[in-house]
Amino acid sequence: MNKENIKKVVLAYSGGLDTSIIIPWLKENYNNCEVIAVSGNVGQADELEGLEEKALKTGASKLYVLDLTDEFVNDYIIPTMQAGAKYEEYLLGTSFARPLIAEKLAKIALEEGADAIVHGCTGKGNDQVRFELAIKSVAPNMPIIAPWREWSIKSREEEIDYAEAHNVPLRITRETNYSKDKNLWHLSHEGLDLEDAGNEPLYEKPGFLEMGVSPIEAPDQPEYITLDFEQGVPVALNDEKMSAKDIILKLNELGGKNGIGLLDIIENRLVGMKCRGVYETPGGEILYFAHNYLETLTLDKMTMHKKQELAITFAELVYNGQWFTPLREALSAFVTSTQKHVTGKVRLKLYKGNIIKAGVWSDWALYSEELATFGEDDVYNQADSAGFINLFGLPIKVQAEVAKKNQ
Repeated sequence: MNKENIKKVVLAYSGGLDTSIIIPWLKENYNNCEVIAVSGNVGQADELEGLEEKALKTGASKLYVLDLTDEFVNDYIIPTMQAGAKYEEYLLGTSFARPLIAEKLAKIALEEGADAIVHGCTGKGNDQVRFELAIKSVAPNMPIIAPWREWSIKSREEEIDYAEAHNVPLRITRETNYSKDKNLWHLSHEGLDLEDAGNEPLYEKPGFLEMGVSPIEAPDQPEYITLDFEQGVPVALNDEKMSAKDIILKLNELGGKNGIGLLDIIENRLVGMKCRGVYETPGGEILYFAHNYLETLTLDKMTMHKKQELAITFAELVYNGQWFTPLREALSAFVTSTQKHVTGKVRLKLYKGNIIKAGVWSDWALYSEELATFGEDDVYNQADSAGFINLFGLPIKVQAEVAKKNQ
């Protein structure tokens, strides 16, 4: 890529430490090029406040702020939740937000006639892959600038030094300099004391958790909730009809105050290293739990087991940034077909970080109390099981007989 040809770029802009200093860095290193900033609103709330003023003040010519919250929930979160997809227990909060943002970024870059797209992902992380694969799906020939792969800055401390030298306002200090990603689904924490796997997360330290409290600080009384689903989609909370997005936001409140959704994990990154992080996903953990609970009642054995197998593949595709691939689309089509009868109501008890099953109902229930009872029934002839066992065990019997004959 010839730097002399870069006159206009589109930057994925969050207003965080990385992207805040990228704007003046681009001006210094890419011929004072025009920088168009794009921010995707996926529910990061207060992080969007003052974003336009900050972007323009640091050198951007304009800022797009795209409201992607409904699309994020309906087209990314719900299909992934329906798949039961978890990557090593991680509920993919950052992973499935990136392709959505990057797709919009690439479309704006084409519309603006940009010479390149810029992102602030580090060369050690997964997000560089997620962004760039999504960009390639929309603008396959668009040059991509990743400053972390070019500049001389080596650490977040040096980033803060650069920001201070260039009068870039920051919301963090050196003591609160966790690397974070926030959206309506989750909040991630990496860096600082968490880099030592022997350190316990500071759950009780004021200001560390943002979406809830430690289970230790949760109420001493349990809280019951109900969730209604129609074909695998949440449609009501506590018998009140609302959108899936509003249900997630309310579950974040309920789960957060009851200490639900904390995950401390050492995960295997796509780039080959292990990384330690803490995730807050209060509403997401409840939603996954409730959906799975209902599926135990409404899915047949073979479909459930195959779906559980494919959930691993689905999660890996999402984690690895391969959302826009034929396999992910095919798996989503399979998942959608399995949700046809995942309709019903779930009752849960939330208590100090725990989600406890408290009842499940569905008109499509495959569970039959009459069949499963230990009491007297008129629908199951227990004598039938003898013939079944003889046929089911026939290969074992033949093998044993052959082995005995050849001893």
